[in-house]
Amino acid sequence: MSDTEGAGAGAGDGASFGAAAPTRLHQLFEGRRLTPTQRRIAHCLVRRTAAAPFLSSVELAQLAGVSQPSVTRFAVALGFDGYPALRRHLRDVVPAGPAVDARPANPYQQAVRAEVDNLLQLASLLADPGPVEDAGRLLAASRPLPVLGLRASAAQARGFAYFAAKVHPDVRLFDEGGTLLADRIDAARHAGASALLCFALPRHPVELLAALDHARDAGLSVVTIADGTFAPVAAHSDVLLPAAVGTGLVFDTVSAPMLLGQVLLEAMCDAMPDAQGRLEDFDARAAARGLFVD
Repeated sequence: MSDTEGAGAGAGDGASFGAAAPTRLHQLFEGRRLTPTQRRIAHCLVRRTAAAPFLSSVELAQLAGVSQPSVTRFAVALGFDGYPALRRHLRDVVPAGPAVDARPANPYQQAVRAEVDNLLQLASLLADPGPVEDAGRLLAASRPLPVLGLRASAAQARGFAYFAAKVHPDVRLFDEGGTLLADRIDAARHAGASALLCFALPRHPVELLAALDHARDAGLSVVTIADGTFAPVAAHSDVLLPAAVGTGLVFDTVSAPMLLGQVLLEAMCDAMPDAQGRLEDFDARAAARGLFVD
């Protein structure tokens, strides 16, 4: 699930492989009385035809710049029981796009293609959704929910904590190390926390391993998104969710771990019966405050 704060539709059209698929999508929308928000979602799907059957409701909401509940209402307006049913329909009517061009590429293109490979590998791992769903339930049940990420992983932890706070009543971001980190973990545990989420991407700080050991000794279940099953944090985690990083540029690229974080957030929302209501409350408050540009 997501909220109204998302990216615009962007420039990367996915309909270049032929006109038939966009036409089928247009036919799906014909004769429907759609709101301006719903038309925006429809336009986003047409522009990204090749990717449309594989987008989660969160991803589509972010691409269209709308809320996740708006995506659900859009699917219902088209006559489907919900977004999963719409996505299954899209997979039936929209053909797969062409294979990625395998000709020699410059280093920038090679880096992008390596990220695509990392995402495909993640998709393969998610064929078994059990580990992510189990982790989502652990995080949903933790009150408060500490989210840990140091140095290179701080941005991923901060992003997860930002969105998680829309649906979880008490998210605590730990993105700074030092001697106070153990104190903050203890405080979360004493307040009732039962699990901790950690983002652990290269390079792995020594103090991160100590923090995870301290969290487990305190009785917290540690869920970690890491760069692989053989990452140094594996032995310090109760649940390890791997997502490869790209190493073709000066600094690592982390598209797969970022996406896995959003998938985990979706699983956490699915395990929280009041998540939808909290999002709708946020949308109402945001509209009343004029928080976002129309």
